[in-house]
Amino acid sequence: MIEGPETMFLGGLFIVRKRTLSAATSFAVLVSSAALVAGTAAPAAADSVVPLGVGSMGDMVVDGVHQRLYFSDTYSNRVVVTDFAGAFVKAIDNLPYVRDLDLSADSGTVYAALQNADKLVAIDTAQLAVTAEYPTGEGTKPSTVESADGRLWFGYGENWDSELGSVDLTTAEPTVSLALSAGADWSSTPTLRTDPAAPGTLVAADGHISSGPIVVYDTASGTPVIRTRTERDGFVKDIEIAPDGKSVVAADRVTSLTRLSLTDLSELEHFPVSWSAESVAVAPDGTVAGGTWDRDDVGDLFVFAGGSAAPASVRDTQSWLPYGRMEWAPDSTRLFVPVQQPGQSAYALRIYTSPKHHTSSVTVKVPATVAVLKPLTVSGTVASTLPPPAGTPLTVTRYDAEFPRGKPLGTRPLGANGAFAFADTPLAAGNVTYRVTYAGDATHIGASGTAVVNVTPFKTALTLDRNRLTVNYGTSVTYTASLGWTYRNRVVEIWADPYGAEPRRLLKRGTVNSAGKLSVTTKMTRDTWVTAIFAGDTRSGWAKAGSTVYTKAGLTTSLSRHYKWSKIGTIWYQTYHQSTDVLVTAWNNPYPGRKAKVELQVWYAGAWRSGATDYVSLTSGGMAYVNLDANGAEGVRARLRTAYVDTESGDNVNTTVYGGWKYFNVTR
Repeated sequence: MIEGPETMFLGGLFIVRKRTLSAATSFAVLVSSAALVAGTAAPAAADSVVPLGVGSMGDMVVDGVHQRLYFSDTYSNRVVVTDFAGAFVKAIDNLPYVRDLDLSADSGTVYAALQNADKLVAIDTAQLAVTAEYPTGEGTKPSTVESADGRLWFGYGENWDSELGSVDLTTAEPTVSLALSAGADWSSTPTLRTDPAAPGTLVAADGHISSGPIVVYDTASGTPVIRTRTERDGFVKDIEIAPDGKSVVAADRVTSLTRLSLTDLSELEHFPVSWSAESVAVAPDGTVAGGTWDRDDVGDLFVFAGGSAAPASVRDTQSWLPYGRMEWAPDSTRLFVPVQQPGQSAYALRIYTSPKHHTSSVTVKVPATVAVLKPLTVSGTVASTLPPPAGTPLTVTRYDAEFPRGKPLGTRPLGANGAFAFADTPLAAGNVTYRVTYAGDATHIGASGTAVVNVTPFKTALTLDRNRLTVNYGTSVTYTASLGWTYRNRVVEIWADPYGAEPRRLLKRGTVNSAGKLSVTTKMTRDTWVTAIFAGDTRSGWAKAGSTVYTKAGLTTSLSRHYKWSKIGTIWYQTYHQSTDVLVTAWNNPYPGRKAKVELQVWYAGAWRSGATDYVSLTSGGMAYVNLDANGAEGVRARLRTAYVDTESGDNVNTTVYGGWKYFNVTR
């Protein structure tokens, strides 16, 4: 667009480009050319995992009287105290390289071995503070401790210089005795165990040598005497005296989990576990729990509530189990297991609330897809380390669009080998979920499984008329949607989505009439994509039908400032003095950046010849004004029209429309 006035003379007709009112345009009369120039988708066990904030697990003891747990955090030189839910209670600091812990028989004291301080300490369980210290001698480095019969037994030293010592608490001044191994040779400080059920007995095991020595000492005299000894030919990582006072259960990396006689350490029973045993805990009621390396991903925690002859309930902790670190609650109902979870540096506490129950899992299978009202088969299995018997009832619930909270389908019996199968007919389309639940029993934890089938609906017929209709700007058009059979829903929505930057809008939402029809009338201002939408129902499918109606742009053109009308032949002309500008006023329905196409032709040599074409920017109201300077154009006959041309006028929201010719001539 030229910003200032410019005068051009061609063929005797002067056209002056002027900016008048809000817009200006340019014309040139090209009488010598007729060419137009175009414009540019339930955990099985009830357990929990809580963080402990313990970076290095030395040992753990359980205080049933005060309902507390004690954890030695070796590298942090502290003992962390929690409640039975794993919630932090207190940290007892300044305990250099604290290792082993033991709880006194009266639950009044926790004894701790401080390897880097050459002493044992007593922690009062009421005050949760250190109340006594028992130095064991410079360089002794005590790392294991066990209390019984008024004495503290401790393992001390390093490597093959390891030994057994004691602190006599029955004297006025505690007395320390060293080198009490009585001929046993330790490759490292031995693990020590005592139990009130076996008075005068101390069991020691070496977990750092493959021969796996275990020694039973008679301590009734205060001086250990070897009662019996054996070698297990495997690293004995943990050992526990059973509550019967007659046996011990050893966890080693070769023979795994074995009960031994306290009398002669002969084998009494073998507990089958998956692989190398790392830890053992014997509950007050005699239940044996063993932790293993989970080499085959078949579980790493085995609980034998019925002895070795009964299958173990198995858990997969999905963590690393530190050897020798698991304990039962005094009531034998809970099992506390420190774990180091993958990707975590600090330890967490896994609390099993039903460790003696066998876990179960329910697998449910259904077809990937099925048509509504067509039968299908639901099948699956109930798996457990102790399989439930055939005939066990399973509760079945179906969840669908009609029953989102579930519709009970009754019970189905468990078949042979833990399998089940039954038929059902889904009554609603969409994703339908079948939940099969095993309630559990006195020895099993319940479980449930789900499977989802995609139920396809009946196809819905929906049409919309008026497709590819072309109308003038401002024309009212009635659209009619026709809906075929549906199950329940008879509501249709009709939406208009005009071309360009105008939001999609709802024209009508309503229930179709008895003939399945819904109509709406709207005034058309742009090319518009109109859609009818049926949302579907529980058996009828979603449907959509579209119709594109093309709307010509709104257009008016007028000439003004003429002094009379003249009829030439059969055509009426607006006649101008050559001293008067021809004012062209044009309008299109407005749209940002839109331009009106203006065409000028002149009568020359007995025919209309193309004179000029230009695109004129519109105001925000859609107006354009053009001045034609007729000075010196005496005798010229011309005609002019405006148009909107799809895309070429700057947008594509309307359909092309040309206005009628406006005729004018110039006289003196």
